[in-house]
Amino acid sequence: MVEVPVPKEKWSGKIGTVAVGSTPAEGGSRSSQLMLGGESGMPFLSYEGLGHRQRLAGEVLDSIDGVPELSVAPFADVAGDPAAWAKRWKELGADMICLKLRSLDPEGRNASVDEAVATVTNVLRAVGLPLIVYGGGNQEKDAHAMEAVSNACAGERVLLAQAEENAYKSISAAATANGHGLIAYSNLDVNLAKQMNILLADFGTKLDNVVMDPLMAALGMGLEYSYSVNERIRLAALMGDRMLRTPMCCDLTSAWETREATEENEAWGDPTERGAWWEATTGLAALMSGADLLIVRHPRSLEILMDAITELRGE
Repeated sequence: MVEVPVPKEKWSGKIGTVAVGSTPAEGGSRSSQLMLGGESGMPFLSYEGLGHRQRLAGEVLDSIDGVPELSVAPFADVAGDPAAWAKRWKELGADMICLKLRSLDPEGRNASVDEAVATVTNVLRAVGLPLIVYGGGNQEKDAHAMEAVSNACAGERVLLAQAEENAYKSISAAATANGHGLIAYSNLDVNLAKQMNILLADFGTKLDNVVMDPLMAALGMGLEYSYSVNERIRLAALMGDRMLRTPMCCDLTSAWETREATEENEAWGDPTERGAWWEATTGLAALMSGADLLIVRHPRSLEILMDAITELRGE
């Protein structure tokens, strides 16, 4: 019998590690601290270095105005209570909670910063999972909100989202002041992702506190291009570009904005199952291109992706 050697790549770089959540031993109240990143090879190639397990964050919305009803139907009974919604995700097996403070949007409910902080603290008390917090999409208001959230969550090591090229200084300062991590957002471009990390590093943010979000386009909305961007980011990092050696986060929930995911059409089958698979397929592409953290909206998507991660890691 001829033994065929495994064609291992010899990479000069390694993906950094970012911790999310602080346990009581570390000054917080989370039930566990999760580590993201740490790979020394391309995704799921165990002979090159798997790194830490890829993680799934369940999305919780403090306002479902304008959200496709089908996508949040499994949480209809808790949709008005973010803390109860977070508890449901914990029961379903999510690794983290991703709380999106959509009510802050001045063009929506225009909730106050104090209301948003109260929502965050209620979720923190309700579940012990590590937490990600997004604002409402208005840069000026979100800057104030993230500063207040950072102070309210001091010691918990949450991920604050999101730092952007034109709005990163206040959220970076807030994260650094209270020992949090942050998500650095860029728009489908390797150079922009690198530039965002450079700006943060120059401002004094340590890259072991940064998770990249290079924008994951959903299936049917440019998934192939997103896959290419993610993969090139990961290859550049492994080949030695230290400014791209941060773990990667992909938000899959935009999959529910596609017509194919939610439209009623008998020929296309059950829309609930189809929508969940549309989100999960987007997530599978994200995983295979290098994502370390996925944000999901539907329980069925979570189930599919949990199984996929376990299988792909050989567990």
